[in-house]
Amino acid sequence: MIHGQRLVVVMPAYRAAKTLESCYRAIPHDVVDAVLLVDDASDDATLAVAERLGLAPIRHAVNAGYGANQKTCYAAALAAGADIVVMLHPDYQYEPRLITALASLVASGVYDVALGSRMLGKTALKGGMPRYKYLSNRALTGFQNILCGTRLSEYHTGFRAFSRRVLETLPLGANSQDFLFDNQMIAQALAIGMRIGEISCPARYFADASEISFGRSLVYGVGVLRTSLAYRAWRWGLARPRIFDTDSQWRLRPGVAPMLPAP
Repeated sequence: MIHGQRLVVVMPAYRAAKTLESCYRAIPHDVVDAVLLVDDASDDATLAVAERLGLAPIRHAVNAGYGANQKTCYAAALAAGADIVVMLHPDYQYEPRLITALASLVASGVYDVALGSRMLGKTALKGGMPRYKYLSNRALTGFQNILCGTRLSEYHTGFRAFSRRVLETLPLGANSQDFLFDNQMIAQALAIGMRIGEISCPARYFADASEISFGRSLVYGVGVLRTSLAYRAWRWGLARPRIFDTDSQWRLRPGVAPMLPAP
């Protein structure tokens, strides 16, 4: 616990057999109350490794996508009584030892959302981030800062902490089932007025770490641009995108299944 608040770490997993144990061992278990892993129908030994570590993994029967995996993660965390939820990729790219620091930003009551930024501290390239990814990350983040009126150092990190109120309030069920989910979630938090903080987090890039193809990166980039434009249009009252609809039908419910499927 942190400041008397129950801390749950969720790990959206896909083909994480080679890195899961190292990542799990680095988690500060003295402050983490539970670790939940959701396997998105991996075709490797991810489930076997998770069970050997004493986890009780949740498994999707079919590969549903990264966003769908997170929906299941957060619904399960709510059911587990989490007050603060940290999302950590099991590929060991991000530093698990910083979970305490990241969660503390939320536990303090100062922020509702905390992001582990690879751009603060200039550690991204030193950690092996491909230069094209670094440049595209900076460009997309700059574009989003302009349209969303923010000064975040990175919109695209996969290391995040959320208060329970965030997960219960955001219309996460309306988000993408794929990688765009992360970006939509930040836009939703901004739209609802959630407070977002950042800490510096080094990242590792190595052979066994997960990686999306260049083609999928392009699709993601286009989706990011569309999300930012949709946010600005919503702010100006020119459009009513589904991802900013706070109607209760799009909110997650405690449990293991995602809410409503989204494209």
